Amino acid sequence: MRTFLVLLIFSSSLIAQTKGIIVDENNLPIPYVNIWVEGENIGTTSEEDGTFTIDSNDGNKNLIFSILGFEKKILKLSDSKKVILQSQTNELNEIVIVNKKETKEKEIGQVENSILQAFENGPKIDVKYFPYNPKYKSTRYIKQVRILTDSKLETATLKIHFYGVDENGLPGEKLLKKDFIVSIKKGGRNNKINVSNFNLAMPKTGIFVGFEKLMIESNKEEKTTTDPNTKVTTTKRTYYPLLLYNYIDRDFIYTFSGGKWIKETTKTEGLPRKINAYQPAINLILTN
Repeated sequence: MRTFLVLLIFSSSLIAQTKGIIVDENNLPIPYVNIWVEGENIGTTSEEDGTFTIDSNDGNKNLIFSILGFEKKILKLSDSKKVILQSQTNELNEIVIVNKKETKEKEIGQVENSILQAFENGPKIDVKYFPYNPKYKSTRYIKQVRILTDSKLETATLKIHFYGVDENGLPGEKLLKKDFIVSIKKGGRNNKINVSNFNLAMPKTGIFVGFEKLMIESNKEEKTTTDPNTKVTTTKRTYYPLLLYNYIDRDFIYTFSGGKWIKETTKTEGLPRKINAYQPAINLILTN
């Protein structure tokens, strides 16, 4: 049996900020660029018109700009009023005819007897690792991504990511050529997102599937409150949709912070032990 809790943890907007805009070599705005303060858990996303606002005004800090289809760029915050990203020229892949039948389905990633929680946890890229199993040979293609979300907005958007596994066991090569933007409707939902057109097969090293929260105006809800004692007014904000998480035992925690992936473990007397932590509620539907 699953229990569902919603925990809203708000961040104050009364923070020194820096604004800028991101464009391509033709001066066209680039939306949904991932922006991080290097080495810190501070991040944001560019709007549809390429503009962005980030909660820092220290001109000596580095900002990391990344998005599929463009070269990653690192700039001093003081030099980031206008950021130009160069598009990447990808060689055309050899055309492969995939003989998919889609007559079988297999769901993987289920967690039994878990407590599901949703919370606002700031800028975030979270992933769930799906190890390969020889049993998947007859259903090797990824047909659907199923994610549990909660949202108070009529429509909110997020990115879905697919990563291979690098030599350190971390999320490595991105398996799509372009960003995959998904619209999420209001309420608590089990979203069934069809990805058949990508022709993704389960790699024998496993796959990371995750979401990226888009810190954009259309995903934001703000509430202003005044303390009756101090008369201080604060504005609190939440970015939707909220992804639901399972609280389970895990061997590792994969965290994207400061523009890079980190694999965290916990040890007792020099030996690794399980970590009680949150894992995004993501399942996959495989097909033949």
